[in-house]
Amino acid sequence: MSKEALYIDGLTVSFGAFRAINNLSMIVKFGEIRGIIGPNGAGKTTLLDVLTGKTRPRSGRVLLDGALDLLALSEAEITLSGVGRKFQKPSIFEALTVAENLGLALRSRQRSIWGEMVYTPDEGDRAHIQDVLGMIGMKGRGDLSAGKLSHGQKQWLEIGMLLIQRPKVLLLDEPVAGMTDEETERTVTLIRALRSPERAILVIEHDMAFVQEVADLVSVLHEGRMLLEGPMERVRADPAVIEVYLGR
Repeated sequence: MSKEALYIDGLTVSFGAFRAINNLSMIVKFGEIRGIIGPNGAGKTTLLDVLTGKTRPRSGRVLLDGALDLLALSEAEITLSGVGRKFQKPSIFEALTVAENLGLALRSRQRSIWGEMVYTPDEGDRAHIQDVLGMIGMKGRGDLSAGKLSHGQKQWLEIGMLLIQRPKVLLLDEPVAGMTDEETERTVTLIRALRSPERAILVIEHDMAFVQEVADLVSVLHEGRMLLEGPMERVRADPAVIEVYLGR
């Protein structure tokens, strides 16, 4: 039986009188790819903000790996504990090579700030960088300038920069936005290949065909609440989901 990667219970986030998330509960297990969909304003991005410490909830609980209270940690501590987030617009260092970007993303609790600045990847780190290059479909391209990559390749590189840190939970915010059809297909293959018993993946995306291809389960949010949770076939056929989201 799969372990719980994320346990979310009674989560509520308010901005003044507006409740962006309203008593939301959800369990995401290791080895699972979970699609998060819903109309604009449903609370999807706010949920990721809470999971990464950017936004503090009014109430509720969020546990990582069954025990670690994410709400008690800072943003940096959450990252070090194993939660990685990819934003819609790729954040890479275009003046560096692909491999240098991955090397820069390496993290260690043992290194000081100065140590981070002067650190050179050792043999183990270099092997890990090569493994990640293979995972994101860029084997043999480590010496390429990141600024010369296509939009899709930049997205894959940023995913690689998260993978290099061996995250327990990977949060992907609209990973195929702006991609060509070919890049989208390759991203489907990539995300499927990232499924691991030691990792859970959450994907926020408006491309329903993409979500259907990658997600094991889909959670539909509406006005900060869980409207429906289940396989994509059930979600597509649900009258309430059609009314508030798919029919728009």
